[in-house]
Amino acid sequence: MVQFATSSMFFHEYPIDDIFDFAEEAGCTGIEFWIETPHFWLSGLPVGDAKRCIADHPSLCPLTVHAPVLDLNPCSINPDVAAISVDYALRSVAMANSFGAQAVTLHPGRRTAKRTPSAVDYERFDRFISRLAASPESRGIRIAIENMQPAVNSLLCTPSDMEELLERESWLWYTLDVAHALSVSPAEVEEYISRCGTERCANVHVSAAENGRMHLPVAGNRDISGVLAILRDYGYDGNLTLELEDRNFPADLTSEEKIAILSRDIRFCRDHF
Repeated sequence: MVQFATSSMFFHEYPIDDIFDFAEEAGCTGIEFWIETPHFWLSGLPVGDAKRCIADHPSLCPLTVHAPVLDLNPCSINPDVAAISVDYALRSVAMANSFGAQAVTLHPGRRTAKRTPSAVDYERFDRFISRLAASPESRGIRIAIENMQPAVNSLLCTPSDMEELLERESWLWYTLDVAHALSVSPAEVEEYISRCGTERCANVHVSAAENGRMHLPVAGNRDISGVLAILRDYGYDGNLTLELEDRNFPADLTSEEKIAILSRDIRFCRDHF
């Protein structure tokens, strides 16, 4: 059955207890917990506190997890940056397991310079995937690599690249970021789904893209309506995670306003399934 979730980062300025409460109030049946949610990240990753929040909100379980990405790059030309990025990815998988999470989403990294990735960059990516595959913590949980927004230094930003990776790594899953694909065209989203299928799709990040902006609300959006219809027709029954960026709004939002926006978007998504 489809889970309708929100990214915890939409409520990034609140304690994690409040974030889980807000997600429930908005009508979510799931949550994607970002390890970098500030209250959690800056408090030293208090796993016990997160487990308590999860236990107190069974209606949002099983949750999914998003590994930290903001300062990290497993394909960095700097070996120290690459090493700590891989370590945090593995640590996130371990935390996701301890949370009873269904899946953990990771970014593939990128070429450090804003140039087309070279063979050496892809070798670093392959080492990252190999470390994940060899980790005992990776067993029993869906490890999902997210498609990136097309950019000159992106490593995994086309449907054919994702298809090739999934064919090569039969244990791996993927997270479909709709806005990243929509930045190319609505047809790009359908190509991801037709090439990669829904059987290995662990999560779908749902948000609109318009005029170069991404992670916008979805209610009433025709492109998103089309994407949801395609997912339904392909039999998708996993997580739909609203990944909204509050900086896209003209003013700071209160928690009540954020809850109202989420509620509208969740109703819109539900109407398609």
